[in-house]
Formats: sequence, C-alpha cells, structure tokens
Amino acid sequence: MNCLSVIIPVYNRQEMVLAAAVSVLHQELPPTWELELFIVDDGSDDGTNRAVSHFARDHKQVHLITMDHTGMAGAVRNRGVAASQGTLLAFLDSDDLWLPGKLLQQIPRHYPGNTGEGAEFSHTRERWVRHGAVVSQDSRRFRRYRRQGDMFRDALVKCIIGPSTVMMTRQLWNRTGGFREDLEIAEDYEYWLRITALCHVAYLEEELTVKQAGHQDQLSHRYGEIERFRLDGLMALTEACWFREHRGEAAQRDAERELARKALIYAKGAAKRGRQTEAERWMQIHRRFLTEPPERDMFGSA
Repeated sequence: MNCLSVIIPVYNRQEMVLAAAVSVLHQELPPTWELELFIVDDGSDDGTNRAVSHFARDHKQVHLITMDHTGMAGAVRNRGVAASQGTLLAFLDSDDLWLPGKLLQQIPRHYPGNTGEGAEFSHTRERWVRHGAVVSQDSRRFRRYRRQGDMFRDALVKCIIGPSTVMMTRQLWNRTGGFREDLEIAEDYEYWLRITALCHVAYLEEELTVKQAGHQDQLSHRYGEIERFRLDGLMALTEACWFREHRGEAAQRDAERELARKALIYAKGAAKRGRQTEAERWMQIHRRFLTEPPERDMFGSA
C-alpha cells in the first residue's frame, strides 16, 4: 500500500480542527492508497488536546502530537512531517476544510506515466468563505497569475498557493528542508518561493479546498497586514543569494527587482500612516536592491 500523510497544525480550535479532521477522513482514496492523519497541537489551553485525543481513540488513522506552544506554524507542520511515514504529504490548516474528491483527484497527479503527471508538487483552487458567505477569489486580476508549470516569477509577486491545497512528494520535502520555523506569518509564501524556484507545479482547477477567513484568531487579524512578513522571507532569500545558487542569475535578478518593488510600496504605506522610521528603512532596502534606473521616490530623491 502507498501512504499519504496529512498534517494539521492547531492551536485553540477544538471545534474547527475536528471539522477539518472529519473532512479528511471522509475523503475517498485511489486504490492501493491509505492515509495517516497527524494533528499537531501547539500547546493549546482550551481543551483542544483533550477533544482531539478522544477523537483519535475512535479513528485509528488519527495521531495526536503535542508540543509546547511556539506560535510558529512552520515548526508545528515540520513536527508532524517528521513523525509521518507517507511518500506523499498534504497539509490542512485547522480552520479550513477539504471538499469531497480532493484526494481522489489530486493523488493521481503525482503518478508518473499515462494516469498522471508525476508531479513533485501540486495545489488546487480554493473556495473562500467569510462569515459563512462565499467570497469570489477568481477575479480577472487574480487569474492573470500563472498557477502551474514554471510559476516562480508569479509566486514572487503574489502568494498564489494556499497551504491547505498543497500536496508534495517526500523527496521534494527532503530536498527543500521544510518550512522556516522562525517566521510567525508568511512561512508558506517563503517555502513556496523555494519550491517554485526548483520544480514545476501541477494545478487542479476545481475548487477542492474551503478557505475559511474572517475569524478573530487568525494572525492577519492580530497584525492587520501580513506583507511585511512576506518581505522578510523574500529579503532573507535574496540577501543570501539563494535564487542565484539554486536557479541562476536571472532568478536572482527577478527576486531583487520584486523585493525592490515591494519595499517601495511598503515604504509608501508606512509613510502614509506616519511610521517614518519604518518607511525610511524600507526605502533604503528599495534603493539597495533596485536594478533599474529609479524614478523619483516619495522623499524627493532619485
């Protein structure tokens, strides 16, 4: 039998995580496949641990891992993968759901030969739901981004891949080293940058994942915006010349240009909100990584 390992990180979401787990266990699998589900509790103090433990007693595929609270989703996911055995890995956030047919359709995309693409990495379209209402994410502006094949340049510009949609081979995971464990937010954007720089991506156009947005415990609510965290991840890779080493000089230049563009946008936003020190810092980063003749910036200098 082949095995798919599913990883759900959770912190203080006892009801939502059980709904997520049920959406996994209700999936139909292709012949010769089985799944194991690891729910990794990041030190919850609301009864999540107890609820999942009771749930696992009734479902032999479910395994509970507990750890001291870190607040780092990357570290929690990495812990689950380390305990797993599957040749394929899939991720589901504790507040999201899988729709019927996801695994039956997505797993074959990783088969080599006539029945699939032999993909190392795949993702699906998402259905965004906010306060129970479907929110369309398929605007013309969003559709212009490449979602399959060589999508590295598009992944630089926008975080196109949702963690709950992802499936990947363990070989790719081993080659790429997993999520950064020191990024509280946007650890997924940083990891997808590394992956899309290294391999082509398969994409399923059908909505097979439900992204539940808008509830108060999400980190985007705590901080109000997440772009700074994406900038931190991109800057670390760019400063280390990671893209030059793993993909070549053209990719490094692409990363530098995108970092300069994002830094300028962020600097302008910070200045508009009166955060002048922060604005100056990101303006300096913009100038540092700009590889084309700059236009006059918001502070009046070229």
